[in-house]
Amino acid sequence: MKPHSKRTMKALILLSGLTIASASLISTGVSMKLDDFYYFVSPFSQGKAYDGSYDWSYNFRGSFGLVPVSVVANYEDSLQTPDDLFAEWSRKDDVWQPGFAEILLVGSSNYQQFKSINISANAESTILPLSNHSNIASGPYFLDLSTGELHQALRLYNDFSGAFTQSLLQKPTGDFQILSAQVPAAGTLTIGVPSRLYFSPSEEKPLAGVRVAVKDIYSLAGVRSSYGSRAYYGLYPPANETGTAIQNLIDAGAIIVGTQKPSQFANGEVATSDWVDFHAPFNPRGDGYQDTASSSAGAGSSEASYEWLDLAVGSDTGGSVRGPAGVQGLFGNRPTHDLVSLDHVMPLSPAMDTSGFLARDPYLLDVASKALYKDNYTSYADRGFQYPKKIYVLDFPTTNTSSAQLIHTFSRNLASYLNTSITPLSLDDAWQASAPDEYNTRNISEFLNLTYSTLITKDQTRLLRDPFYKDYASVHDGRLPFIDPVPLMRWAWGDALPGGAYEEAVNNKAVFSDWINSQILPPASNTSTCSSAILLHTDSTGYFSARDTYLSPPSAPLGFSNGEISIFSGAPDTVFPIGEVPSFSSITNHTEYLPVTIDVMVARGCDGMLNKLAQDLVKAGIISIPKTGSTLHGGEILARRW
Repeated sequence: MKPHSKRTMKALILLSGLTIASASLISTGVSMKLDDFYYFVSPFSQGKAYDGSYDWSYNFRGSFGLVPVSVVANYEDSLQTPDDLFAEWSRKDDVWQPGFAEILLVGSSNYQQFKSINISANAESTILPLSNHSNIASGPYFLDLSTGELHQALRLYNDFSGAFTQSLLQKPTGDFQILSAQVPAAGTLTIGVPSRLYFSPSEEKPLAGVRVAVKDIYSLAGVRSSYGSRAYYGLYPPANETGTAIQNLIDAGAIIVGTQKPSQFANGEVATSDWVDFHAPFNPRGDGYQDTASSSAGAGSSEASYEWLDLAVGSDTGGSVRGPAGVQGLFGNRPTHDLVSLDHVMPLSPAMDTSGFLARDPYLLDVASKALYKDNYTSYADRGFQYPKKIYVLDFPTTNTSSAQLIHTFSRNLASYLNTSITPLSLDDAWQASAPDEYNTRNISEFLNLTYSTLITKDQTRLLRDPFYKDYASVHDGRLPFIDPVPLMRWAWGDALPGGAYEEAVNNKAVFSDWINSQILPPASNTSTCSSAILLHTDSTGYFSARDTYLSPPSAPLGFSNGEISIFSGAPDTVFPIGEVPSFSSITNHTEYLPVTIDVMVARGCDGMLNKLAQDLVKAGIISIPKTGSTLHGGEILARRW
């Protein structure tokens, strides 16, 4: 008897007495490297490429029975050569590359046009007919030689700015799975994006193929939410459904590629002082070590860092979209309140919570807003329209700094473009002149001093903290979860408020809202426009807000700022990037450039007017579409590492 055979026989005898359950083996996809690029092979088939009649005696590059191929399902341009087609694909798409052209699967109707294709000086493509091509889009795929099935190729990117919490893959069933892939990187996630060639925008699918990342406070079917808390992520199971806001985008064709870091429970946090459970994302602008602002920190970081990402969905309660947009030089909208349902979205204060975008492209922002807000949004892209003739400027700088010059130049150029003049506005003077008599004895800052803090703390403790604490204690022997310093302090501050404070805050918000919407930004009486006026106030002035600075302990966000006008009034407010200014960095010992931005406000319901204005100002050369990089014009991101 051979060595160990008695032991082996004994094991077999023991196994024979067991009932062995059938194992579940499910493919979640596989990673590949093709030439110098990393890819993820989707586990979901797009259909069969052939019926088994191919001769696979060729020596193709492949792994695990998968080979890279290009599908040319339809080729209608008789004036374009195949070489021109692939050059166009290279310009249009970051996923396709010549490595996919060694095998071409070509629709039979134009098969002969592809008989002699040279993909390089020393290589030709193998041309094969695509037998079942009616429902398979052109583009790069991985072909399973054993089954004839085609699988989408996703280009893998390193999230070097630390903007994401999870990388996601949309499933054909409508829910999501974690995209299980990793490119060489230190302490960051890997994100996969599908080829743009698979998608063709249409009236029904205006966002087809648009790559979107989502702030990790929105529920996605099959995905756990963290809300910026490790305890929350570990406590609750994956969501059963996707909420209305994100489902609207998916229905319009958007591709959700991942969830992104918020500051904890969407409270404002500063990188070094406050982010404990998760590491704060990096702001790529300037020296790469400026604060990202919050709470849509991951959204702002990613849009300024990654050309491969088209849109980021954030939320704005107290400036959570506009702050990150400002310091990273992006377009960022706080919409008219209540344009879209926020079911299955983490609450901070429902009376002020809104869903908005961070974007580089105002044209895409318009299309995406129509998809998100549906009938509550009017696009002015293709219709006659007149802008209001009144432009208010609020608290513009009086010094002669570089940022002040940019701000004043922008306002003068805007006035010239609209053929009007600028009207300086003092909110306090206007308040004392026209607010209800029982309230105008105090200035606005005094009147609204506690309003925002009261609403967010009382609402979030009731709607989030209390049920979270109860659920956590029930499975952890009565323990409390860890909470970052800012939400912990804010909740305690709210607990200490006297009776009636919440009702007073609700009343004061309503009084201010009625006043602003009737006295400062009422709807236009002229049906050819929407808002009676445009209001400008400064956002980011190109100042350094270093993430490596230790600050004092957190405190409640008391007082009033111009950014809260839209919060209390419900009127839309969009950040416009207008330029950048030089500033010397003590980190790099070089002059770096930081964004300068302006907030533009109009009357409630006139959101489309803001996006139209951004588009027209880009056409007129008054502002520019920002690029990714260390400056608004591009440039190496210093924190980027491969």
